Amino acid sequence: CEPKADSTRLIVNGTEPDTVLHLAATEGSVEDLELEDVLKVGYRGIKCVESGGPEPGVGCAGRGVFTSINFLEENGAYNDVYYVSYDVLGDVVCGGFAMPIPENKAQEIYIVMSGEMMALYAANNIAKGILKYAHAGGVWLGGLICNERQTDRELDLAEALAARLNSKLIHFVPRDNIVQHAELIKMTVIQYAPDSKQAGEYRALAEKIHANSGRGTVPTPITMDEL
Repeated sequence: CEPKADSTRLIVNGTEPDTVLHLAATEGSVEDLELEDVLKVGYRGIKCVESGGPEPGVGCAGRGVFTSINFLEENGAYNDVYYVSYDVLGDVVCGGFAMPIPENKAQEIYIVMSGEMMALYAANNIAKGILKYAHAGGVWLGGLICNERQTDRELDLAEALAARLNSKLIHFVPRDNIVQHAELIKMTVIQYAPDSKQAGEYRALAEKIHANSGRGTVPTPITMDEL
């Protein structure tokens, strides 16, 4: 759900996406689209859709999220699907990007962060947004996922912030250059090196998210001074 339209790039092995907003603009309106126009099936049968966005500096990209989710619902994209993941810009707080929260389109939110100050700041900001809709929309914070940047005491910081937010650290994903190697040949790590240690980390993360289903919490964001 973002203008770069790169959330699913590695799952479809680098295939250039036809985004919902771009095709809607080309065809005249979103009503003129068919599901197969925008839905690509990638590695292991994962169904991928990119909402896209306007050209840089023009229009509201968040609107694309709203348009895309409604289009997918109306065209049966969620039929026979076990899991739906929305990859949403975390450091942008406009209402469009946050649309899956108030509209009850998601059940749990997992915040991907690191031990860098701005990542901690963004995670706390997202927690504020979740709190705003937690009771009305029923979408709670599933937990934090720390994507290691190799900063000092990164694991300690991630666990401490999770505790302060009334949540938990779901998984600490170690930094490994195999991620960049896989990206260069347009694959996920799971496809590129299924037996690697890093692939095992992603499988462990997936299992933890599966086991954590329904165990989200109402977050307790902190002040800037506390952060």
